[in-house]
Amino acid sequence: MRRLLKIIRNLLLLVIAAIIVLAGVLLLNVFTHGSRQIQVAAAPRAPVDQQGAAIRLSEAIRFQTISNFLNPDQDAEALRGLRAHIEKSFPAFHAAARREVIGGHSLLYTWEGTDPKARPIALLAHQDLVPVAPGTEKDWQHPPYDGVIADGFIWGRGSWDDKGNLYSMLEAAEQMAKAGFRPKRTVYFAFGHDEEVAGVRGAKAIAATLASRGVKLDFVLDEGLLITEGIMKGLDKPAALIGVAEKGYATLVLTAHSTPGHSSMPPRQTAIGMMSAALARLEDHRLPMQVRGAVAEMFDTIAPEMSGFNRVVLSNLWLFKPLLLREFEKTGPTEAMVRTTTALTIFNAGDKDNVLPGNAAATVNFRLLPGDTQGSVVDHIRSTVRNDRISVEPFPGNTDPPPVTGTESPSFKMLNRTIREIFPDVVVAPGLMVAATDSRHFTEITDKIFRFSPVRANSDDLKRFHGTNERLSIEGYADMIRFYRRLIENSAG
Repeated sequence: MRRLLKIIRNLLLLVIAAIIVLAGVLLLNVFTHGSRQIQVAAAPRAPVDQQGAAIRLSEAIRFQTISNFLNPDQDAEALRGLRAHIEKSFPAFHAAARREVIGGHSLLYTWEGTDPKARPIALLAHQDLVPVAPGTEKDWQHPPYDGVIADGFIWGRGSWDDKGNLYSMLEAAEQMAKAGFRPKRTVYFAFGHDEEVAGVRGAKAIAATLASRGVKLDFVLDEGLLITEGIMKGLDKPAALIGVAEKGYATLVLTAHSTPGHSSMPPRQTAIGMMSAALARLEDHRLPMQVRGAVAEMFDTIAPEMSGFNRVVLSNLWLFKPLLLREFEKTGPTEAMVRTTTALTIFNAGDKDNVLPGNAAATVNFRLLPGDTQGSVVDHIRSTVRNDRISVEPFPGNTDPPPVTGTESPSFKMLNRTIREIFPDVVVAPGLMVAATDSRHFTEITDKIFRFSPVRANSDDLKRFHGTNERLSIEGYADMIRFYRRLIENSAG
């Protein structure tokens, strides 16, 4: 008995010692993981004609530039109207820069620099919109295309995505041109017209035009991650995330092939039944969650700014990664950061209630983590579905994830500094853009692509993205203008 008690005592001592060592390692990682935030003085708040800028953006919203992949001329008249509005609204910039119309409706402005040896930069935005979901128009607080200014906001489809970015760039450039500013390096403004439907006629054509002229860009800045407020648990400050990576885009059409026939004599396997089973398996067997690349660097950068247990978790992912992933799996926006997502978007089968269809087709959209490819996703589908009677075909416009941009370049540090100068209360970190942007078409002419929109957003605002009651605060819009002005000063001044 005495020997047994001694063994138990020794085991307890070992457990206590292990706990003390583990606690020491965890705390050591916490306290040796110092802040990576650069110390920057806030820039003076440049004056902005807030009311005039808000009116010009509200007028732009009234042009219903809704892009359509199958009918590219659907919004041609609206795009021509928007182009005329841009020219009328920003005369000093148009006098200082050269405009070209690319691919029918995309706009490429060249603001020539004084130093021909300095590599140019490109600021990207897009003119086109997603449609309002049919039947939801009545749910909008203000009609989606009226461009109403009310309650301190500019309301309407495109106010945020992406006419807000486009017009704030032009407002900044107009201010600077009026003041006689001339950039040291050439600044391109590239405004595609079909970003929402893959950008192959717009941004891709602009990038090809620049490539044909031998242009090599120092960096590209496009729409992207935001300044989020109150979304990251344990982070008291807003987080300004710079997208240094972007997910790939793969839409795949699955078709189940069967023999059509009379519904009174159905076979054991029908096209609809096979497709339904296949889609259920895809949803039940999603690709694995992973923390790597830009997401791992984001956690590493944000960890020292966290408080409480959240700081311990992010500083010790070697131990707490499973706990973190379980938490991220609870909501779509966070899960999308750590998984190649599977989204069932379209289902087509049958046209008569007493006829068995010969085919059933489903469209599945995957957003690929860097490291995954369209080929690896097709392999995943086939191994998961396990049915040779279901074919898989890619959709036009699919792209693998573009290369990841490093965070040690002077360009990244300049962008980091600019954000901190205009938004001194934020924490800046690299991140992963979970949606696709026009910037992916520029990988042949630059190795530095950043995706960042200088817009403050809380969890309620995120629901408005491609949703109902899209709006942009007038004060926030003024800060966007200040940001782009400061960015041009810092990068090309």
